[in-house]
Amino acid sequence: MSETLQQPRIDTARLVARIEALGRIGALPGGGVCRLALGDDEKRGRDFLVAAMRDAGLEVVVDAIGNIFGTRVGRRTAPVVMLGSHIDTVATGGLYDGALGVLAGLEVLATLDDAGIETEYPITVAAFTNEEGARFAPDMLGSLVHVGGLDLDEALATRAIDGAILGQELQRIGYAGGDAGPRDIRAYFELHIEQGPILEDEAIDIGVVEGVQGISWTELTIEGRSAHAGTTPLRLRRDAGLAAARIATEVGAMVRAIGGDQVGTVGALTLSPNLVNVVAQKAVMTVDLRNPDEAILQQSEAALAESVARIGAEEQVTVERRALARFEPVAFDPILVDQVEDAAAALGLSSRRLYSGAGHDAQMIARIAPAAMIFVPSVGGISHNIQEFTRPDDLGNGANVLLRVALASADAIL
Repeated sequence: MSETLQQPRIDTARLVARIEALGRIGALPGGGVCRLALGDDEKRGRDFLVAAMRDAGLEVVVDAIGNIFGTRVGRRTAPVVMLGSHIDTVATGGLYDGALGVLAGLEVLATLDDAGIETEYPITVAAFTNEEGARFAPDMLGSLVHVGGLDLDEALATRAIDGAILGQELQRIGYAGGDAGPRDIRAYFELHIEQGPILEDEAIDIGVVEGVQGISWTELTIEGRSAHAGTTPLRLRRDAGLAAARIATEVGAMVRAIGGDQVGTVGALTLSPNLVNVVAQKAVMTVDLRNPDEAILQQSEAALAESVARIGAEEQVTVERRALARFEPVAFDPILVDQVEDAAAALGLSSRRLYSGAGHDAQMIARIAPAAMIFVPSVGGISHNIQEFTRPDDLGNGANVLLRVALASADAIL
């Protein structure tokens, strides 16, 4: 591909219009969206995406876990350059998380069509199933199955937080496919909003993502004994609620003591019987630990285990632990990372390198293929929130970087 020839630019208005159109599916009052994986609204979102792919003349494949792949043919049949992300959201999600990467991929292909550009290698746009993990655990389930990291039958048997079975939901919404998506991948790129404040705070256009930090999700089920809140003395209490509160406090103290990039979150906590005048008999809580350094992540896991055991004994409750997800830190392909940085510079955009604090499908694809990510700023660093917003100019900047690296990796004929 000659660098002396004028390269095309994406149509930002067209990209924004498509993001807004998808955002109307599962729209929430006051803004934002709710498209939980394999629910009715996410099914409508899938229908929207597949229709757009077919309108663009792409070859569409849905695999057995519901991942959607739309491929623009190249002169060769393989390997493919893959541009991907997801369209499922959390319950109070925004328009950009995940959807940007998929719809920007479609915009890249539309731009190539507009310019009449052929590529040596095919380009595939992928939308992976259940990236968020908001309804089914683990998160990034579809991409994990795609790369062979999770057995298909085990994934299909996964039970949702609402009791539904994943395989049955795929059948119900019509996305239990039978074909296999492409695994011979020349390069994988994922454009995503940062979901944090760094790029906006430093007035940087493009985040060049070097890798994704490790993630450890644990569910704790604490069993105590219900009792009268007014008549039961402390020495006779087996208070599951108090034990849960103490564990949550210990998580906060532990991550501050470790410092650096370590973070920890108690994201879900339910009490039973959940009455104002009854000592809680049962508590179920989750702990999310993350760090880009595997050794320090293991240190935080060990500290959590020690705290849970100690507090359980002191409060005379039993605690069962269940691992919901565990992913080691991932470093992206250094050649592709350099390409993203170079593409930003060639477009006159400022950039900086950083690690992702959130999990992404790219970290799964990195198990079988070279992978990299492109970040664009999030206003206020807000994400997983109906106020999530990225400015159109930033969306266009990220999509143009995506276009440039896709052109290079697919050996575009300009």
